[in-house]
Amino acid sequence: MKIILMGPPGAGKGTQAKTLAKKLGLAHISTGDILRQNVANGTELGRQAKDYMNKGLLVPDELVTRMVSGRLDEPDTKNGFILDGYPRNISQAESLDGLFKKKGIDIDRVIDLDTSEAVIIQRLSGRLACKGCNANYHIKNMPPKKDMVCDNCGSQLYQRQDDKEETIKKRLDVYRKESAPLIEYYRAKNKLQQISADEEAETVLNKIISLVQ
Repeated sequence: MKIILMGPPGAGKGTQAKTLAKKLGLAHISTGDILRQNVANGTELGRQAKDYMNKGLLVPDELVTRMVSGRLDEPDTKNGFILDGYPRNISQAESLDGLFKKKGIDIDRVIDLDTSEAVIIQRLSGRLACKGCNANYHIKNMPPKKDMVCDNCGSQLYQRQDDKEETIKKRLDVYRKESAPLIEYYRAKNKLQQISADEEAETVLNKIISLVQ
């Protein structure tokens, strides 16, 4: 089973992809993780990406595609994978199609986690992060035992700048302009399945499992 998981910020892509990968015995391919690993390991692609990041620029699609290509060659992907966080726009989707064709890969499903703006804002604006160990919490859904203090290491919790409501709305605008056209792109290929992701994570997970099985 080879799956692309799409959705706006706050849809729960990362959480769902990790859990689904474990349940179905698939590789979880996160472009964010691949990028961080390449930078941390000082690979040639990582060094090139870091140059862009240090200048405050987006890492070019071509570099990200090459990183994904390398990840797809690893043994754990042979039984299938869930691609999380990529593609984000039509250009990336076309590059990915070329890569899949070259490797003889056929995607089974593209699942879009359709999420309302109100739910996204509630989820993201309530997120808290630990300054010490980077653990994540949520004011409502997963609060710490002690107000604004990490359960794990006792460090102070804080709200990331990009999790403030005004910033969230800007991120959603960017998503709609760049990523939303992907819905029609994959619908035209008869690959797209949409699931409402407004419900609790376990309910959404069960919907996805029913769909892919």
